[in-house]
Amino acid sequence: MLTLATMACHPLLTGIGVQLRNFKHGFSSSQIQTLASMCEALVPPLPPSCVSEEIKSAYSQEAIYSFFGASASQPSVPDEVAELIAKRGLPEAVILIKVVLRLLSTRPGTLLLCGPLCMDHKFPYIRKYSEMTLNNREKLLQSWCRESNITPLRAVFLFIKVVCCFIFFSRIDDKATNPNWEAIGYKVDSRKPSIRPKERSRPLQKGIINCNNINNDSLVQALTEKGLEVTQVPNQNTIKIKCDVVIVGSGCGGGVAAGILAKHGLKVIILEKGNYFAASDYSSLEGPSMDQLYIAGGMMSTRDGQILLASGSTVGGGSAVNWSASIKTPDSVLTEWWVNHKLRIFGGPEYRSAMDEVWKRLDVTEECSEEGFQNQVLRKGCENLGLKAEKVPRNSSKDHYCGSCGYGCRTGDKKGTDTTWLVDAVDNGAVILTGCKAQNFVLETNKNGGKRSKKCIGVLAKNLQIESKISISACGSLFTPPLLISSGLKNPNIGTNLHLHPTLLAWGVFPECSTPNLKGKSYEGGIITSLHKVASKTSDEIHAIIEATSLGPASFSGLIPWISGLDMKERMIKYGRTVNLVALIKDHSTGTVKKEGIITYSLNKYDKKNLEMGLRQCLRILISAGAAEVGTFRSDGQRLKCKGVKAEEIDEFLESIVASGGPMSRDEKWAVYGSAHQMSSCRMGVTEKEGAVDENGECWEAEGLYVCDGSVLPTAIGVNPMITIQSVAYCIATRISSVFDQGK
Repeated sequence: MLTLATMACHPLLTGIGVQLRNFKHGFSSSQIQTLASMCEALVPPLPPSCVSEEIKSAYSQEAIYSFFGASASQPSVPDEVAELIAKRGLPEAVILIKVVLRLLSTRPGTLLLCGPLCMDHKFPYIRKYSEMTLNNREKLLQSWCRESNITPLRAVFLFIKVVCCFIFFSRIDDKATNPNWEAIGYKVDSRKPSIRPKERSRPLQKGIINCNNINNDSLVQALTEKGLEVTQVPNQNTIKIKCDVVIVGSGCGGGVAAGILAKHGLKVIILEKGNYFAASDYSSLEGPSMDQLYIAGGMMSTRDGQILLASGSTVGGGSAVNWSASIKTPDSVLTEWWVNHKLRIFGGPEYRSAMDEVWKRLDVTEECSEEGFQNQVLRKGCENLGLKAEKVPRNSSKDHYCGSCGYGCRTGDKKGTDTTWLVDAVDNGAVILTGCKAQNFVLETNKNGGKRSKKCIGVLAKNLQIESKISISACGSLFTPPLLISSGLKNPNIGTNLHLHPTLLAWGVFPECSTPNLKGKSYEGGIITSLHKVASKTSDEIHAIIEATSLGPASFSGLIPWISGLDMKERMIKYGRTVNLVALIKDHSTGTVKKEGIITYSLNKYDKKNLEMGLRQCLRILISAGAAEVGTFRSDGQRLKCKGVKAEEIDEFLESIVASGGPMSRDEKWAVYGSAHQMSSCRMGVTEKEGAVDENGECWEAEGLYVCDGSVLPTAIGVNPMITIQSVAYCIATRISSVFDQGK
């Protein structure tokens, strides 16, 4: 694995796949032995005879044989799996996995969980799980996945399967490569940043103070050098800082607010719990990048495990790792917010002017010089069906051909808040404290009278007490509500009305030999450059939108249905030419997030119906574009071979497509949903009964405390929300600046 020297040279080579051999997972040796046997069943060593003639004729045989012979039980993999489970799992999930592994490490426990599969005609007649044949171990996991009515066992299977496959395909050696990548046709993006004249390679560095592993004296000195008023409280481990505005979070909302308010002449401090990375820091390595750029390494989910949640956690937040889609708020949504929710801000020129300013600052273009493989398929499939495929504007140049922006844009071409609004902020004296997580806002009784009973005077973070005239929560829809609640706010709209834009995936395989006109690999090119709207035939309603997605090999292997070890390896061989399309809906279902990391959400029948329509349209598009095989991510491996298939067979297959329940449901055929857009958990409302904040973004209960992120959106919007969130933030920040003007 990578040496310390190599790790020190590259900030994003310190995550998963690059672990030092000092494991602290808390699993016993017997549990690790059982886990290793389970990993071997999930990713088994297979003889050359298992390689089909189709695969032999299409791929490098040496690499294929090596890949088929590899196993996830090889040294250190099970320990890495255990460590990631301990690091990312909810406490109760980790306990459950440990209990199951402990039972399977004993004969009575194995008999209880495995039944006849562990029985033998030789003494002692019952085998522990690690002693069972590989075939029987595989059968047990298959039964847990698809047949078991004991949902905790299904959850154990799913978590271990996801983590095991993720580790197997993301771990790297001292040359930053994985031995399985050649067989699956994967290459890491190794392009260098293209810094233009007058651009800085690390544009935020002069405003950054890294709070990780820094003592109080050094921190005080660094803060003072940034021009802040700092006091170290004697006999206390506390540092007091004074500023005009403190902002918690640096993403689409916080970044915009920081840029506007600092440019207005205010002293701004931004707290960011993640770290700062510039284009030259990004490695495009899936494991380390997910570990350091996403909340919970991209493994956060709703409480029931049904929806996997992707949320950025770095300077720039989601804008640093999103897929560039820059879509303005649909007119229908603005009308809904203005008319139905009576929010005047969305009915006049103020908001539309803000969208234009955001569009300009992000240097959005509607052109694309060359589309990547997946978007070629989406466009071709739509054209063959007589459907419209729209161009998707992007906050990058028309020549931007980067499939790894989800791991940070290596070329520096994508315009996130870390290369735009935050640069404006730092250039105007703002300070960004990284590795600094806010604990709570400080509230006191409001002596000014008025409607708000409390007044916010700052925020506490680590050993910092930041006093400010204005405080802004901009840490996103999953973290702003818990922060406000922990600060003492009681408005019932805080942490409710959570929208997630639920998604389901469909896949299609396009062998190069049969589709030579479709160039490239699934991980190459702009991630979203085309989309199709699944429109109602009887109304103006949009049931779903269809876009391409970005799945690295480790994420893909963790999400695809696991039918058997052989099937998994055959699927992975085709990874590079497998197109994954996503159906996304404007959800009417809602969830809650009152406590950090605890998200509940339940899909209603209406939203499931829309997802089904979107998923079926994904499959139609893939089939029409020339896929050799298509399918869904449902647990039973639902798929259709397309060669020679008749129209009625396609119709029959499409009729079988449903939005199944999640892994903790009673459905034998279940699916994991996705969400990269979280909104509305502190929605804006004209009264405190209808919203958590008013039309200015100010909390109804506390004067001087604002929310400036996607959580203030009144409803879901049905498209990628970056432009909407930034435009709302622009309006809120502009109104805050006017408050200071009035106070002069």
